[in-house]
Amino acid sequence: MADQRGIEFEPGLFPGHPRGLPTLFFTEMWERFSFYGMRALLVLFMTGATIGENPGLGFDLVTATAIYGLYGSMVYLLALPGGWVADQLWGQRKAVFVGGCIIAAGHFSMAVPTRFTFFLGLVLIVIGTGLLKPNVSSVVADLYPEGGARRDAGFSIFYMGINVGAMAGPLVCSFLGEQGNWHWGFSAAGFGMVLGLIQFRLGYGPLGNAGLLRTERTREQVARTARAFYGICTAVAVALVAFGLLVSNGTIPMALTDIADNLAIAILVIIALYFLYVVAWGGHSAGEIKKVLVIFWLFLCAALFWSGFEQAGSSLNIFARDFTDRTLLGWEYGASALQSVNAFFIIVLAPVFGALWVWLARRNANPSVGVKFALGLMGLSAGFLVIAWGAANAGPDATVSAAWLVVMYFLHTVGELALSPVGLSATTKLAPVGRISQMMGVWFVAAALGNLMAGRVAGLLEGLDPSPLFMNVALIVGGGGLVALIVSPFVRRLAGDID
Repeated sequence: MADQRGIEFEPGLFPGHPRGLPTLFFTEMWERFSFYGMRALLVLFMTGATIGENPGLGFDLVTATAIYGLYGSMVYLLALPGGWVADQLWGQRKAVFVGGCIIAAGHFSMAVPTRFTFFLGLVLIVIGTGLLKPNVSSVVADLYPEGGARRDAGFSIFYMGINVGAMAGPLVCSFLGEQGNWHWGFSAAGFGMVLGLIQFRLGYGPLGNAGLLRTERTREQVARTARAFYGICTAVAVALVAFGLLVSNGTIPMALTDIADNLAIAILVIIALYFLYVVAWGGHSAGEIKKVLVIFWLFLCAALFWSGFEQAGSSLNIFARDFTDRTLLGWEYGASALQSVNAFFIIVLAPVFGALWVWLARRNANPSVGVKFALGLMGLSAGFLVIAWGAANAGPDATVSAAWLVVMYFLHTVGELALSPVGLSATTKLAPVGRISQMMGVWFVAAALGNLMAGRVAGLLEGLDPSPLFMNVALIVGGGGLVALIVSPFVRRLAGDID
């Protein structure tokens, strides 16, 4: 059976969900395999010694985490123009495929052992992920035009696919990268993305018309917009390259930390101006404007959440390397392998949370999105309290059991499941017609801001003990969760009829 858009709803791999969901499930699974596999190695490779059997780049921790934060932020920041490209020029489906090709090229560039190809690879992955990440989620939403709890359940299944890849990527890339050669790990990430592209292209049929460009403009009008956009992109690229050269040769005296701080300010200003434009001149009704304001609030909460959560690849990765006993049956495994723990818990708990939201909705007891966000922040705070406690009770050799990190990641996972898939689904339901991909881009810009802050906080490990650092993060995030809980009734009224 299919609806008027050609989307099939017969029972398949996920009974009761569209047949196109497995295509998107596996596309995102392989993309996340490549992304998290490479991310798990990134700070460790940059801070690794330049001599030895497996040389790194020899950067200090402040520099490495600043680069990590800038890279992570730009990955998500480019989701905003990536969503615009899909809405106005290509459609989500083409944006996903082209983005995946660019991501694969980036990973293979990093597989070449030179500094130039390393940074070129980071740039390519940033561009490709900006195209792919917001738009594959938008196609998932397109499969559920009715919205409601079933879409929430569909996003939870989709989120489980993300974390199958996020669990496998660090394990495979850690073994190849830390136990063998860093660049073997980067190569494995590239091959994962290629597999994702192959199955995505083969799975077009069950998607029906989901993800195709829908516009009332003529082909010539779209082409004119495209030419203008490509011209602007070329000018921006030239300006950025020139700026990078001037900074690198000292003509513009600016440290990476200064760039990160200024970018954080710029993100806040840009997002504020964007929402001001949508509210004041977007041509939306009063009801739509209220929902846009809810998205803005969710953006702020999500940015705070990711500023703590995204320390997994930076400060928590360094903690695993330098302060954690990683021996198992006499074998010492790589620090980045612990990056898979969160994803493992997601795989186990995502179906539970998906079923929980549906069960609560049937009893008219489903918590509002504002309450779920508050719970997410509190779960993250609890995790940092645990690791701060563990760090404060380190043994004589200054190491702690990996169990402290496992418990922390469990609590972070509970918080993530209360916030992230719910936020994805809520954004698609709250967004005005014609702005879904743009608002999905805004959602990922929150992660961009969070990554910047996470990188800057992680750099404090250079001169600060882990326990007070993690305790401060716990208190700030927990305070934000309390505020979110207090204002949740007001947020619910603004959301109107959105469930």
